[in-house]
Amino acid sequence: MSPEMLGGLSILLLITLILLRVQVAVALLLIGFVGYSLLVNVDAALVQLGSTAFQTASNYSLSVMPLFILMGMFLSYSGLARDLFHSVDRWIGHLRGGMGMATIGACALFSSISGSVSATTATIGKVALPEMERYHYDQKVSTACVAAGGTLGILIPPSVTLILYGVLTMEPIGQLLIAGIVPGIAMALLFMVTVYVQIRRNPALAPLKAESTPFREKIGSLKKVWPFLLVFLVSIGGIYFGFFTPSEAGGVGAIGALLIALATKTLNWTNFLQSIMDTVRITGMLFMILIGAGMFGKFLAISKLPMQLSASVANTTISPYLILLIILLVYLILGLFMEGFAILVLTLPIVYPLIIDLGFNGVWFGIIMILVLNMGLLTPPLGLSVYVISGVAKNIPIQTIFRGVVPMLVTIIIFTAILVVFPSIVTFLPDMMYE
Repeated sequence: MSPEMLGGLSILLLITLILLRVQVAVALLLIGFVGYSLLVNVDAALVQLGSTAFQTASNYSLSVMPLFILMGMFLSYSGLARDLFHSVDRWIGHLRGGMGMATIGACALFSSISGSVSATTATIGKVALPEMERYHYDQKVSTACVAAGGTLGILIPPSVTLILYGVLTMEPIGQLLIAGIVPGIAMALLFMVTVYVQIRRNPALAPLKAESTPFREKIGSLKKVWPFLLVFLVSIGGIYFGFFTPSEAGGVGAIGALLIALATKTLNWTNFLQSIMDTVRITGMLFMILIGAGMFGKFLAISKLPMQLSASVANTTISPYLILLIILLVYLILGLFMEGFAILVLTLPIVYPLIIDLGFNGVWFGIIMILVLNMGLLTPPLGLSVYVISGVAKNIPIQTIFRGVVPMLVTIIIFTAILVVFPSIVTFLPDMMYE
């Protein structure tokens, strides 16, 4: 069997193991080790396994992940979600569908300090869904607002998924985080427009909230929110203006979040310990995935499969945009059955070199890929965001939630097409970063 064929079979076997619910890190390590042993020998594979683990764990740039995760955990356990929702609701909740828009806005703001889809969806859902139920919002609309808003957690910085993409592709992590700002804000606004259009066509979906909050109360609602948003502006702004490296920004953000949470007395000892434990658990999982991805990547490299595919693409006369469309369709299909981290580590060793050979920008592709993966968060059979909401609102049938997110899926598809046609929407901020 040729090395290229062995590489192709290993990918099929890896997908099979992941679909059988074998842990992603275990599947990557197993396939990578066995494949390397077959192409070289067992002793060489053992050496690569040890060196890969050491190189990954000792990589300074990876310190950005636990620091931003810790920042998000401190803020998640500080009760910020409720304050965010009520603050945004006081500003736009009196509009037709305003509470749904406020939910999306709160998700966008919470995403900017959480970086997690599940955390954003579950935390905002617990606050927003009972409020929308109290005002007799249609269940399809209310759950769609939370589900779609939750997907912003892997687009708006500090996105752990974007950081992982940067580690796997060697694209600058700072530029990737900054690149997510404009698309993230635009996506949130388009979700709000989608809600508004739905309710304008059928006002019964969201009865008008009678009371309008006085301006003084609107200003007062910002009192509990602005210190935490300041943490985001300092850390991400520091990256943009060149004051901090991404790792330094994560450290500043984590310390700032802790100090503000302690000063406002919103973080008790129990939640502090839980924040530390959750950070260790998530970081350990990510590092194991990265070690497995490193081993699997080294096996693919000696199989020469990525180089063969790149050479084949270079010699073809097919339009680069048609190849891009095929790649995105494959990502969409994979997203129906696999979670984002698994898709990244499985596909990037092959797909990323193709994208660069086709002449596309690597930072831009990271954002495009995130948007396509977001579709998988809202579609069956996996639909992670939908299942998170189903766990929070057990009285709402899961079929209702899936039907409700269809307009949001259409919005994501349209926005993805816009970014493909106008890539400067993604790249202009990273291109302006302080050198």
